[in-house]
Amino acid sequence: MSRALRLKEILGKMVGAAVLFICVFIPIQAHAQLEIDIVHGAPQPVPVAIPDFLSAHPETDQIAKDMAAVIAANLERSGLFDVLDQSLYIEQQTDTDYQPRFSDWRLINAKALLSGKIVREGEGRLRVEFRLWDIYAKQQLDGKRLATTPDNWRRIAHKISDYIYQRLTGEDGYFDSRIVFISESGPKTNRRKRLSIMDADGANARNLLANSDLVLTPRFSPVFEDKGVRKKVQLITYLSWETGRPQVFLQEIETGNRELLGNFSGMTISPRFSPDGRKLIFSMIKRGNSDIYVFDRASRSTTRLTTNQAIDVSPSFSPDGRNIVFNSDRGGSPQLYIMGANGSNVKRLSFGEGRYTAPVWSPRGDLIAFTKSHNGQFHIGVMAAETGKGERLLTSSYLDEGPTWSPNGRVLLFSRETRGQNGRSSIWSVDLTGRNLRKLPTPGAASDPAWSPILP
Repeated sequence: MSRALRLKEILGKMVGAAVLFICVFIPIQAHAQLEIDIVHGAPQPVPVAIPDFLSAHPETDQIAKDMAAVIAANLERSGLFDVLDQSLYIEQQTDTDYQPRFSDWRLINAKALLSGKIVREGEGRLRVEFRLWDIYAKQQLDGKRLATTPDNWRRIAHKISDYIYQRLTGEDGYFDSRIVFISESGPKTNRRKRLSIMDADGANARNLLANSDLVLTPRFSPVFEDKGVRKKVQLITYLSWETGRPQVFLQEIETGNRELLGNFSGMTISPRFSPDGRKLIFSMIKRGNSDIYVFDRASRSTTRLTTNQAIDVSPSFSPDGRNIVFNSDRGGSPQLYIMGANGSNVKRLSFGEGRYTAPVWSPRGDLIAFTKSHNGQFHIGVMAAETGKGERLLTSSYLDEGPTWSPNGRVLLFSRETRGQNGRSSIWSVDLTGRNLRKLPTPGAASDPAWSPILP
């Protein structure tokens, strides 16, 4: 394929709650027995019981039920937990301050039990308490009190889900995070693409821009401290055609404030933040050739990192900021390469059959995810960072592309499109075993997801 046709293919594919809470530890007994090993193989889901939270006031009754339901859905979706049906429960708890009847829960094969309650503390304030119990060890594993406002109950449910995940697996959870994506509408020949955001479980979806109908490749910054306003903020960067030509924008999520990132002489593609948020890396097309550039936000200077005559695109920093993985056809077909953060020591990473694109480094630093096309099928896969060994393909379909990592590096989101003139895009998740494949709920067609870090 000629360079011009390859560039045309790339461009064609492109066009085509804040919460206030306080944690107070409830005394926890040591030497817990229940742990899930998610490192070796694919574990069987652990049976857990999650009764509706207790409510001390009629105004919080529905929130108590909904909070338990969100936590159950989060844990089920991880593929590591099997939430037992409430019709099986023998003990009907009336207070969380006492030990449960462990024998009743063992009879239904529950390994862990979550007990919770909501207390109304004056106008506009709630206190949420929970305890996590190991049924067979007959001991409490975790317990906390959290305070918030009624409209932020979902955020608390996600945080409790993360506490449970971390306590039982030993790794950080990923439920208290957000996803930016492109919501799509209209026929393939006239597709509208709007910038949107939602919670990690698909709830609270909304548009981030009022009028722009052609926005692509949104990506999150790390969370950082804005000393001017003394708060933690998070930005996204994206490519927009709202001015009539593609330009890179930065936007603060909470306020909506945004700025145009430079006035580059060539067409920019796929901007992405460095791990510290101080730089952005992207591809820029000049005189028919695409190379990789880095932009320093403080000095507003741009540095060219590759000078090859090949098409170099889709750069992604390693989590320590020392290396960059990117896609290039310098070897004859699109493959993955890595180089130092200054553009030095370029070496080829992938050597398999097919075409490798859209690499992204895991936040854990151990793997690189990618899109691979081979024999008429598209795949989301992973390989060892820096060596390229141990390639594993996690999905296969007519069109899977654009992987993005969960904050803990255990799950990937990606876009999947169905075949045909009326083909529709949707967002899917898969874990590193490749066995937990699920479609995320979105208001309509959706593509190009990007996963945020855990919220501050």
